[in-house]
Amino acid sequence: MEDSAIIDLYWSRDQRAIEETAGKYGPFLESLVWNILRSRGDTEECVNDTYLRAWNAIPPARPAAFRAWLGRIARNLSLDRWKAARAQRRGGGAEVLLGELEECIPTPRGVEQQLEDQEIASLISAFLRRLPAESRRVFLRRYWYGQDLKEIAAEQGCGVGKVKSSLFRTRKALRNYLEEEGIEL
Repeated sequence: MEDSAIIDLYWSRDQRAIEETAGKYGPFLESLVWNILRSRGDTEECVNDTYLRAWNAIPPARPAAFRAWLGRIARNLSLDRWKAARAQRRGGGAEVLLGELEECIPTPRGVEQQLEDQEIASLISAFLRRLPAESRRVFLRRYWYGQDLKEIAAEQGCGVGKVKSSLFRTRKALRNYLEEEGIEL
């Protein structure tokens, strides 16, 4: 079923919308959440919460890029759950990913944070658009989708070392770009 037809089901408050969403995007959402949380139970809950958020947001929302919109909801829910549980958990998952980006992301400094976050997000988007397609794919697979290095290497048809090098160079370039744009890291 096309995304527009699924969204129309949400607009008409037809519960088949959730079934169609799960059928079309369930595996994608499960993979995305699993890469962050590494827990079957938490993954299932976050995916179900994603469907609930979609149900509550449509209408009035009419997302143009439905898959990306669902992915953003699932990712944010996963990161929120991870942050709530991180005092009890050690290593792996999102902690490793966020640790790798630590040198590229500024630390919070007060009430201006939300505006700064929006500015930084815009700058990162602009930076990513300038990257070669392969470097952008590797970066997004690692830091947006939370994929394992071996998984990225297999999908890219290269070795893990090449993926690590690409990520290192991209993080370094991102850091330099943000500093040039006046962002204090």
